[in-house]
Amino acid sequence: MLVLYETSTGYAVFKLLNEKKLQQIDNLYDEFQSFDKASSIVQLQKFYKFGTTEDAMSAATAAVEGKIGKKLKKVLKKIVAEDAHEQLAVADSLLGKAIKDKFNITCVANPSISELMRCIRTQTNNLITEVSERESTAMSLGLAHGLSRYKLKFSGDKIDTMIIQAVSLLDDLDKELNNYIMRCREWYGWHFPELGSVVQDHAAYIKTVKKIGMRTASITMDLSDILPADLEQKVKDVAQISMGTEISDEDIVHISSLCDQIIDMQDYRSQLYEYLRNRMAAIAPNLTVLLGELVGARLISHAGSLMSLAKHPASTIQILGAEKALFRALKKKHDTPKYGLIYHAQLISQSSPKIKGKMSRMVAAKASLSIRVDALAETEDADLGTLQRGYLENKAKELESGEAGKMGKFGSARKFDKYENKSQVWQYQSGNDSTMTPGKGQKDFFDQSPAPGKLKKIFGEDDVKQEEVVPNGGANGAGETSEEPLSGKKDKKRKHAQAEEAEAQPAEDTENAGDVESSGKKKKKKKVKTEAEE
Repeated sequence: MLVLYETSTGYAVFKLLNEKKLQQIDNLYDEFQSFDKASSIVQLQKFYKFGTTEDAMSAATAAVEGKIGKKLKKVLKKIVAEDAHEQLAVADSLLGKAIKDKFNITCVANPSISELMRCIRTQTNNLITEVSERESTAMSLGLAHGLSRYKLKFSGDKIDTMIIQAVSLLDDLDKELNNYIMRCREWYGWHFPELGSVVQDHAAYIKTVKKIGMRTASITMDLSDILPADLEQKVKDVAQISMGTEISDEDIVHISSLCDQIIDMQDYRSQLYEYLRNRMAAIAPNLTVLLGELVGARLISHAGSLMSLAKHPASTIQILGAEKALFRALKKKHDTPKYGLIYHAQLISQSSPKIKGKMSRMVAAKASLSIRVDALAETEDADLGTLQRGYLENKAKELESGEAGKMGKFGSARKFDKYENKSQVWQYQSGNDSTMTPGKGQKDFFDQSPAPGKLKKIFGEDDVKQEEVVPNGGANGAGETSEEPLSGKKDKKRKHAQAEEAEAQPAEDTENAGDVESSGKKKKKKKVKTEAEE
C-alpha cells in the first residue's frame, strides 16, 4: 500500500511496510516515538517538491475543495505508470473519490489512515530529508497566511463587518454630539440665554456662538453666512436687551474650543454617514432601497452579519430589536409588539397609526426576500428592492383610502355581507282549540285565518317573540292584539285564562252584531232573553 502525504513543501509518497500495524491504531502512536521505529513501518518512496509558493497555494486550494491540482496530476500519473496495482491511502475521502474517477486507482480513506497521517506528521523532518526544517517552517507560515486570506476574501466589497462597526460608531457619535451640544447650550446660556430660543438648529447655534464670542459683538457682526436675515436681526435685537451674566475672555476661549470639537465631530459624522451609505449600496442594495441605509445597517448589526440576517424569517425581522418587550409581553400574557428596528423605515413611520401593524408585516416579508437576494445572489443590482418598494407604496395608499381588497389580482373582488343566522319562530294560538259548537259570530271568528302580512316577526338576540294581529269579529271592525310569550313556567295558567276569554268573546260578538239591526228586533231579543232567564 502507498501513502500520499501532503506537506507545505510538496507531495510525499510513502511505502507502508507493515500493514498489520493499521489494525492496532491504539498503539500506533508508540511505534512513531523514534525515527528507527517509524522507518520500520513506512519508507519514503518519492518526494515531489513545489517550485514556488504559488504552486503550494494552488495545490492547497484544490485540496480544500476536494479537487486534483496540476502538481498532483503529475504525481498520480507516475504512480499509475510504476505501481498501478497498489492501493493508495489518502487523508480526504473526497480527494480519494476524485482520484479513483480520474485515474482508476483504488483509494483508501478511514480512521486508521487518519491516525497514520498524524503519526507521520510527528516524524516529517526525519522521514523527508530533501527539505530542511527551516525551509519547511517558512513555507508552512506563508501557506497558512495565503490560505486564510483566500478563505476570507470571497468578495472585496461584501464585508459586512465594516458596516457593523460604522453604524455602531455613528450611534456613538450621535450620543456624544447630543451631550456636547447640550453642554454648550447650557454653558453659553448663562451669558446669552436668549440666543437658544431664537436659533433652534444645533449646527447653526454652535457656529453662531463660535463666531460672535461675547454677545455685545453680535450687534455689529455679519451673520448672514450662518443665519437667514430675519433670524440675524432677531439675534441683534435680543443681544441689546439680554439678561445674561458677564463672563471673562478665558471662559469664551474654552467655550470656543468646545464649539470647535463639536464642528469637527459633525463633519466627521457626515463623512462616516456617506461611507456607510456607499458601503450599504455595495453589500445590500435591495435592502437599502427598501428600508434605507441606517435601518438596514442596524438590522445587519443586530443579527451579526448579512448571512445571519438572511437566515431569519420575516416574523423575526419584524420584531428584531424589541426582544425585551416581546419576552415581557409573553411573560405577562399581553399583546406582543408589532415592530422593532423596522419601525424607523420610511414606509412604516410615515403611515397612519391604524395601518402601521399591517405595513410592518408586509415590509418585513419583502425585506426578508431582499436580504436573501443580497446575501446569496451574484448580481449587485437593486431591481427587486425598487419593485417591492413600489408595490408597498401602492398598498399603503390602498389601505389609507380604504380601497384595499376591492381590487384583486384577477379583477374586482366581490365583497360579501356578513352572515347572520335568523331563526323564525311562529306562535301557536291556543284559543283555536275550543270544542264548543260555534254560533254565527263564533263561526266567522274561527274560520277567519290571518291574512298574509298581518304576521309580525320580532327577532331578538336572547329570546325570539312573535306577535299576531287577530281582528275582532263583529260589524264594528274593532280588534284586539294578543301577545303571548314562547315559554315560561306560567304557560298553563295563561292558556286556561285565554280559553275562558275565547269562550266569553263570541257571546259579546253576537250582541254587537245585533246593534246593526232595527230597534224593534233588539227589544224582541231582549224580551226572549229575559223570559228564558226567569
